[in-house]
Amino acid sequence: MYKCAIVDDNEIDRLTVASFIKQFPELLLLKSFSNAKEAELYLAKEPIDILFLDIDMPSISGIELRKKLKNVPVCIFITSHPEFAVESFEVDALDYIIKPLKQERFSKTVNRITMYLDIKTKSSLFETTIGGDTIFLKEGRNHIKVKLHDVVYLEALKDYTLVVTAQKKYCVLSGIGKLLKEEHFKSFIRIHKGFAVQKQYVEEFDINRVVLHNKMIVPIGKSYRKKVSFLLTDALIQND
Repeated sequence: MYKCAIVDDNEIDRLTVASFIKQFPELLLLKSFSNAKEAELYLAKEPIDILFLDIDMPSISGIELRKKLKNVPVCIFITSHPEFAVESFEVDALDYIIKPLKQERFSKTVNRITMYLDIKTKSSLFETTIGGDTIFLKEGRNHIKVKLHDVVYLEALKDYTLVVTAQKKYCVLSGIGKLLKEEHFKSFIRIHKGFAVQKQYVEEFDINRVVLHNKMIVPIGKSYRKKVSFLLTDALIQND
């Protein structure tokens, strides 16, 4: 069970997050705070696994509080201000939810959290090597061979990367930026801080998203739009 805390100066939002947390048996809400100072004092003594944190708060912002609480493994920002998204990931946020809160979106975040914490717990069991068109994943005593041309996209998960095929998701103990510097991943296009897609699987795109093989949809980051537009257009031409 993962211990959680909420920091938000809006009472309704605190109660909403608390009600969502209670729907997941793997999460345990220890305490809610209406201000960052009170939270900082408590969390300096009480270890938790997950911090649900508002950004725009009086006195100390959520960004500043996160910088002071780097020992908390997972930070999820929940805010009305989408313009803070880039800055939030620079302080190691695992996810960023825009208010008003919705159950479906929160559920996706919880899935992402549990996947990350499970991987972090088992990290010593994973090993990755790259050779030719193949990624070899070692999990315990088992070796898993994944063909790079079967990989549809890559998804960043803090210090790890999810390697996603049409059938399954695999974990690589390497950041997405580091992987994309490898010669073997030259066929991938970085379209978002958290995503890179393989050119051959691009079927269509607009300014907000890319539609891939089997109708998988991957978002395009605002700061990447101009840069990737030409690359994605070229990918579509090559795929034809």
